[in-house]
Amino acid sequence: MTHPAPESALTWNVAGLLADEPGTSREFDVADVTVPLDAGLELARPVAGHVRFQRTNRGILADARLTAALKAECSRCLRPMEAPVELTIEEEFLPSLDLASGAPLSTDAEPDVARLTDHHELELEPLVRDELVMAEPIAPLHDPDCRGLCVECGLPLDEGTHDHPTDDIDPRLEALRGFTPDDPAS
Repeated sequence: MTHPAPESALTWNVAGLLADEPGTSREFDVADVTVPLDAGLELARPVAGHVRFQRTNRGILADARLTAALKAECSRCLRPMEAPVELTIEEEFLPSLDLASGAPLSTDAEPDVARLTDHHELELEPLVRDELVMAEPIAPLHDPDCRGLCVECGLPLDEGTHDHPTDDIDPRLEALRGFTPDDPAS
């Protein structure tokens, strides 16, 4: 059964799920969620997808399959573009408080494990933010066949004609003037 997303887009109260038997799960759809990102990184399309929480013998296993798009610039022709990203998050969250007594639980044995909040809430936003940062493409291309920019005029090579006058070149390189990559003699 799929439940509506919570009011705080990527935070769910899982106290009820913690009280259930291991193996019990809850599923949620996520739509139109914006996540604040570091400077220089911006969402082009909001985060959307599906989240499943499953009770384990220790806590809650979060399994999220999300999509989004980042604003980017083609690394060859510098056109603005959208870089679609798919996010997969699988993380077990452990309680920080005992559900029955409300007493704090020791985190000494596993200090780096993801924890639920003191209100038994599971917060996915930090993990989604980290995944978005890691998914940023290093050299995105708006088209795999992008030819880049003209070295003479700086315009994209797939726009207009690029018949620029040939300047005098070093006489030692004159033989290269007639070279074409399709030349079978090369």
